[in-house]
Parts: sequence; C-alpha cells; structure tokens
Amino acid sequence: MTTDNDVIVIGAGFAGLTAARELTAKGHSVRILEARDRIAGRTWLDNRMGRNLELGGTWVHWVQPHVWAEMSRYGIGVVPGPEFQTAYWWADGQRHQGPAEKILEILDEPNKLLLGQARELIPLPYQPLSNPAVKGVDHESVSTRIDQLGLDEETRQLLRTFWSLNFNGRIEEAAFTQALRWCSAASGDWMLMFEACATYKIQGGTSALAEAMLTDSKAEVELNCVVKRIDHHEGGVTVTTDDGTTYDAKAVIVTLPLNALNSIEFSPALSESKQAAASRGQAGLGAKLWIKVKGKWDRFVAFGGEDWPLNFVQSEYFDEDSTTLVAFGPDGTAVSVEDTAAVQAILERLVPGIEVLEIAGHSWVEDEYAKSTWPMHYTGYLSENLEEMQRPEGRIFLAGADYANGWGGFIDGAIESGLTASRTVHDVLTF
Repeated sequence: MTTDNDVIVIGAGFAGLTAARELTAKGHSVRILEARDRIAGRTWLDNRMGRNLELGGTWVHWVQPHVWAEMSRYGIGVVPGPEFQTAYWWADGQRHQGPAEKILEILDEPNKLLLGQARELIPLPYQPLSNPAVKGVDHESVSTRIDQLGLDEETRQLLRTFWSLNFNGRIEEAAFTQALRWCSAASGDWMLMFEACATYKIQGGTSALAEAMLTDSKAEVELNCVVKRIDHHEGGVTVTTDDGTTYDAKAVIVTLPLNALNSIEFSPALSESKQAAASRGQAGLGAKLWIKVKGKWDRFVAFGGEDWPLNFVQSEYFDEDSTTLVAFGPDGTAVSVEDTAAVQAILERLVPGIEVLEIAGHSWVEDEYAKSTWPMHYTGYLSENLEEMQRPEGRIFLAGADYANGWGGFIDGAIESGLTASRTVHDVLTF
C-alpha cells in the first residue's frame, strides 16, 4: 500500500513533533512514522516503583529558549528539584562527606579554568562555528584538558567524574568543544550550566509537553512503524517499513539519533561524511537508573569514581518510609536495570547504611531505536560533521538533538532542530 503525503517525519520525539506541527500549520500534509508504541523518543515518563518517573530526558531551564517557549505556549510550568544538604564523594581511594556546598566549592575554580574560553571561542551559542578559532581546539578531549590543569588529585578525580556525568559516558574522546558549547549557552557560567542540567522538571512530565505538541498538530501518527529504507530522487522520497509498506512523499525528515542513523538503508546512500559520523556515533552511552532506598534520607548528592558503573546519585523524592534516588553511570552495559544487589554494592561505598529496596530504568544503549542516551559528541564532530549533518541531501533532512546548534543533548536542542528542519522543508516545497 502506498500513501501520499507532503512530508514524512520519521520519529515522534520532540524534533519530530515540532517539525510536524510547524509543517501542518503551514498547510502541508504530514505523516509521522514512529517505531515505538509511544511518542516522545528518548524521553519517557512511566509508572515504576509506584511513582511516575522520567526514564530518559528530564530537565529544562529558562536559559533554554526553545523548550521554555513551548512550555509557555501550552501553559506548562516547572517543578524544582530538592535543595541538597549533604554531599558524598569518592577521591584518593576513600569516601568523603560534607555539606552540599562543599562540592561546588571544590569544582568552582577548576571549572572556571577549564571553561574560561567558552564565550571567546563560542561567542554565539546558536552559531557554534562563528569564531573559526574553535576548530583549533575541536580535536582536544575534555579528559586531556582536565589533566592539563595541574590540579591536586582529589580535585582532578572529582572534576573528571563531574564531566563523565555530563557526557553520560567516558571522556577520553569526549569533545572539549561540547563542554564549551554548553557553558557558552549558559552565558559562560558553569554553575548556571549545571543548574540547567538537573534542577527543574516539566510539570506533568515530559509526556505532558509531548502530548500538547501532538494535539496541536494535524499530523497523522503511526506507531509500531519501523522504517527500513528510504529511496530518494529529485521529486521526492519513498519510505519503506519493515512490513513492506511504502509511503511516497515530497520530503522526509529523519529524526533518528546519530547512533541509530545507519539502521536505515538510504538509496542513493548518504554522504560518506554522514555515514562516518553515524558509524562513530556519540559519547552518551551511559546509564540512568531510579533507586528506591529504605528510610527517609536527607537530601544528598553523591559523586563516585569516574569509572564506577554508577558515578553520580542524587535524592529526588521523599516518602515517609523510603527515598527515591536518580543515578547515572558512564557505561550503559556495566549495570543492569534489574540487578539490585549490584546497585547496593555501589551505593554503600558512598553512603553508609543505605539499603536498596527496588530499582527501575531503561537500557537506552540497548534500545535499537536509540542506541545512546543524550547526545554528547566526540572530538572533531563540531568542525568535521555538524554542518554536514545539517545539510539536506535531495529531499532528505535530518533533525534532532544530535544535530542541534545550541543545547545539543537536551529537549531544547531537539525542538531547535525540528524548527530549523521544518522551515527548510517548507522553503523547498514552496520554492
């Protein structure tokens, strides 16, 4: 069966929902093909352990203009996270404990040293290549830059864990420019950047915003629809799904994450540069886990060793007889979302007397439609690949947080990219 549309959008994450809404508002017929049985992509609000938990992307901030505008459009507010009282951290082979402010004090000066060039090298966050000098540092890793600061060992280890958290992956090949881009987007203030990363959640959850955007769209949506092939020619595209169904359209917007892009066969093939970038992928290959522990704990934040399966934990929800924590680690294959005993062993090294009751999560790196968590790029991506990934090939356009200019790695970046793609497609179709 062949269905005709002006535009096919592959993926119902925030980039796809944004592009579909904008194009239908301009009079184009749009069909969204989503491989999962739900919308919202790498965000996923689900009921686990008796509570609605964000299994994927979560946090937003008013320094992120695109997501904030969408929330304002639909009258959706934010829910602030807890203010922390206690901090635990691991360095020099031992556990440390102190007031939460101590962590920020330790990280403050080294982060200022590390990110001091952010506004100089990236003066315009949404034009990350506006200063050509940024290309001169794009092949340097965060790891190398940290080790060049000459820090004492405790501070060096804590700073490396901090950036492993931000990348949700290993930092040996993590781009220094990615760190600069985030800091520049936060007006050069690393503490504001960190606040944007993990403080404010969407009222009603990410699904509230995703559903509002879909409701506002006239696009048709097909779930459980896995795209396997895209044939493109001068006049348009033919999209083929795994059951052999074909869809003809004048254009297609592909919102697959970089790590999953090669799961679609393109004919003719995408450029060698796009294929190479997709094969290399990105650094966000870590874990996110929710953990319910016994008792009502103080509000705490904890940093483990850089290479621990879970190297960051913070308390999020408090009940009379339990506390729910959110945790992250750099390797999504190193800790199972079902192995309570392993999680217990990790946490008790940091937090004395803690008792894990239950855990929940989703393995994004093993998710065939994601193969990654939030997009954080490797060295060289900004200077060698970003512009190419944004360049249309015939009637094929890419969109998503992986290809954003500004807050790449956030919902904001996905929305920005979806807006850009929809505008470009509209211009092509109405030329």
